[in-house]
Amino acid sequence: MHQPIRLDEIPAEIIEETGRVSEIRFPRQGYTSDVGIIESPNGRFLLKRTKGQRYGAWLARELLVLQNLRGTKLPVPAVYRSVEHGDQLWTLIQYVEGETVRSALLGETKPDKRHEIIYHFGAALANIHATPCPVSLKGASDWLDDMLLRANYNLRHYTVDGTPELLDRITNNKPVPVQNTLIHGDYTIDNVLVREGNVTAVIDWSGGSFGDPRYDAALAIRPKPHAFQVPEEADIFFAGYGAKILNEQEYAYFKDGLNEFF
Repeated sequence: MHQPIRLDEIPAEIIEETGRVSEIRFPRQGYTSDVGIIESPNGRFLLKRTKGQRYGAWLARELLVLQNLRGTKLPVPAVYRSVEHGDQLWTLIQYVEGETVRSALLGETKPDKRHEIIYHFGAALANIHATPCPVSLKGASDWLDDMLLRANYNLRHYTVDGTPELLDRITNNKPVPVQNTLIHGDYTIDNVLVREGNVTAVIDWSGGSFGDPRYDAALAIRPKPHAFQVPEEADIFFAGYGAKILNEQEYAYFKDGLNEFF
């Protein structure tokens, strides 16, 4: 089995916090960081390691967001230690019990249980959007304008699914503005943890900012294997949220447009 993090690589500053690490295992994870669940005398922790400036900046942003949200009632993990070693950024984060919404839905066949998970997934997003956004997370410019500038940069510098023609179209056909709120920025079935149907944590906050709440909703209800493949499940999600906050055109703008560059 590939081990993205070796025990002998863990910085001494992290070991000071955890004590001697006795075991490390690797959950399903994305491509932006190496993630390990570590066991130690001081408990169980989540350890993240990024390599390079781009992914390090994303993790640094996530840490800023988490630190600003600790005073709220949102279910976000605590940050215990962050250490820079060359081009690597190591972060020790609170381990929260639970499985991702994706995993929970994959393993659940009873309709009422599936509906409960999806309902709470929607309700958790409503709580995020209802939470006052910390001043330090508010940008100096309009969120959508800033995202379009970033989309243009990503198109020119990285491999993305979007095209120049798509970028022109979404730049010139922006949806009618709505009141911005605190948003997660990547509210997907992989970034919300549940246990017995209830949300235990919302993770991976690098996109957290003061932005358009429709973006979160659009990413949340994207069809995935065993999730949101029937309209009924999107309806249940919005029942949990408390309102349907985007129409089909807005959904397509964010899901099939803006998101193609990130």
